Amino acid sequence: MRKIIWTIMALCALSGCRYENSTISADSLLDFVDPLIGTGGHGHTFPGAAYPFGMVQLSPDTGLEGWDWCSGYHYSDSSIIGFSHTHLSGTGRSDLMDVMLMPATGNLKLNPGSKDKPDEGYRSRFSHDEESASPGYYKVRLKDYDIMAELTVSPRCGFHRYTFPESKSSHIILDLSHHFATDSVLFTSMNRIDSCTIIGERRTKGWGEPGEKYWSEQQLFFALKVSKAFDLSVAVDDLFIQEKQASGKNIKAILNFETSSNEMVLVKVGISAISAENALQNLSEEIPHWDFNKTLSETQSIWEKELSKIKVEASDKNKIIFYTALYHSLLAPYLYNDVNKEYLGLDKQIHTAEGFNNYTVLSLWDTFRAENPLLTLIAPDKTNDLVQSMLAQYDQYGLLPVWPLWSSETNCMIGYHAIPVIVDAYFKGIRNYDVEKAYQAMRTSAMQDNFGVKELKQYGYIPYDIYNKSVSAALEYCYDDWCIAQMAKDLGKMDDYNYFISRSSGYKTYFDKEYKLMNGFSSKGSFRRPFDPFFSSYGECDWVEGNSWQYSFFVPHDVQGLINLYGGSEEFVNALDTLFSMPMGMSGHDVPIDITGLIGQYAHGNEPSHHVAYLYNYAGQPHKAQQRLHEIMSTLYTDRPDGLCGNEDCGQMSAWYVFSAMGFYPVNPAEGIYILGKPMVENVEITIGNKLFKVKTAGWNDENIYVQSVKLNGEVYNKLFITHTDIVDGGILEFTMGSVPGNFGDSVLPPSLSEILSE
Repeated sequence: MRKIIWTIMALCALSGCRYENSTISADSLLDFVDPLIGTGGHGHTFPGAAYPFGMVQLSPDTGLEGWDWCSGYHYSDSSIIGFSHTHLSGTGRSDLMDVMLMPATGNLKLNPGSKDKPDEGYRSRFSHDEESASPGYYKVRLKDYDIMAELTVSPRCGFHRYTFPESKSSHIILDLSHHFATDSVLFTSMNRIDSCTIIGERRTKGWGEPGEKYWSEQQLFFALKVSKAFDLSVAVDDLFIQEKQASGKNIKAILNFETSSNEMVLVKVGISAISAENALQNLSEEIPHWDFNKTLSETQSIWEKELSKIKVEASDKNKIIFYTALYHSLLAPYLYNDVNKEYLGLDKQIHTAEGFNNYTVLSLWDTFRAENPLLTLIAPDKTNDLVQSMLAQYDQYGLLPVWPLWSSETNCMIGYHAIPVIVDAYFKGIRNYDVEKAYQAMRTSAMQDNFGVKELKQYGYIPYDIYNKSVSAALEYCYDDWCIAQMAKDLGKMDDYNYFISRSSGYKTYFDKEYKLMNGFSSKGSFRRPFDPFFSSYGECDWVEGNSWQYSFFVPHDVQGLINLYGGSEEFVNALDTLFSMPMGMSGHDVPIDITGLIGQYAHGNEPSHHVAYLYNYAGQPHKAQQRLHEIMSTLYTDRPDGLCGNEDCGQMSAWYVFSAMGFYPVNPAEGIYILGKPMVENVEITIGNKLFKVKTAGWNDENIYVQSVKLNGEVYNKLFITHTDIVDGGILEFTMGSVPGNFGDSVLPPSLSEILSE
């Protein structure tokens, strides 16, 4: 054995491997994840069972209308409608909630009833004291029926375990008409194929936009198996029929049986976008048995493996906040192909994912900022699959995705932010796809004639009197165009480089020197007057989910150029100070409800603000970044159900915390560098292949919020950033903390476009 150990050590030395043994305890990280965080307030998360990046999110639904019920569940509720198999995590709009089951006893009711009058329907009261959730598992007692419901999942299947009381009239209700208030059920069907099995279909119209080429409805097939034979009652439009199969918009199937005291009835449900046969195959391959604990254990093991890629030392409270954030970062995007690799494309044709797994639910306006960079760091294989998925969608749809949901494009939000995800992957060496095709797809999206791009090409900017939301859209395009330019240059396409690098500097057009803020610019060449920098509206407005104060600092590719517009570093810092310290009020008759988590006019509950605190580094005042970052992390992230200050947005809100708590953040996600902040945990170990990158702190406590000095691999380090290579090569980043600002007068500032162009 000793000879084998020495052989392994020698091989590591020869290969340059810098792997070090972990010094952080190996306690189960699942104990530090609380999926109920974010289910209160405006977090819009769900508490149910999910698999990392899985197709199924099996979770309770408590409400079907209202902005804070986008996930189907809100912590303020006290009754449950049932358990459906698909949910969105932290989004600002709702959809899915397919194939809803509800166990019950006693007199049969065909409608769910209301929160105010739950006795009128089949919904049941519950108590949070009798509810628990952890990665891959959810449990609750349904008080009205004395039924214990437990849920777990595999990637494409849900597994229910219901513990019934003694009853001659036990039921499981399958309500195919269950849907969020803003969605529509177009068609459902069900067919009992044996004494324990039902298959069916569900077609709905939800979030996806209608288009000239492709319809936006979603289709889902399911296969449901029960561990004991049942008598079946079928209702169409709430009237019982004799047949054991049915179709229509309002179909309910009631599975009836007798149960003894504490009898467990198991239900397995496989889903597919292709066919009931595929749903059955998904079920037979992923859960071929009736051992609930086996599936739960397998899913928990996968979660433990994924969460263990980052290990931290911190107080229990901070560990719960950190690992819940990491958990939320690993829920989306969602797997979207069956075990036989078939999936439904955006062209509504059946495709096969050759050599990759296909993914959907890409909330790119949110996730390009931190969620996707986190995946390039800890799950590069997943990032490669995402790029291939986006290129497949380009083949089917003609453009790179904006916000794809199952087999529909929602075109939600602004920008063409598939581009920074691809460019980030490319420059970090993730390239198992057709690079030239990826470049042409990016160029096609950037040269289209929709979403203000036509006006951008015509005028060189987007005039506010021709295109609504002009400034927000234009600023996001500037960043995306910078990303295209970098890849064009690397591929030797210098004409494209020069064109797109010029477009990327177009942000200067919108800088109103009178106010020193971004402002709308008209087709006649004048700024919007009168100008209200606090104004925001869902209607006519230059901004998307923000105002001028919140968008004026979105130039992540050329921070030095932005500093120059303000007149220098001192004036820029004054502007940042003003942003954080001014009153929180907004103007406008329909101010977007997404603007939450305010510190002054800084809005952490919405993504355009996420990089802003780090901009102090570019002006040579990192202590101000550290002070604001500590304030954000300690007040806007908690271990309570309302512990997120805004929509979680498919991992972005949480990935921001994961990066920031480790002490660094990708202000420009495609640049390959991370701006230093301040750690919120004491020690970190990131496993990257066979290497470890460690972050250590000395003197960490709640009062010592300022960085005094930094070392990298034992050497004094005077840069206010580290590179992606620094991390993936393995090593140690050390922070020494104190209660007063440190001296970083001779620090090297982060690189910026204007500096590069002047060389």
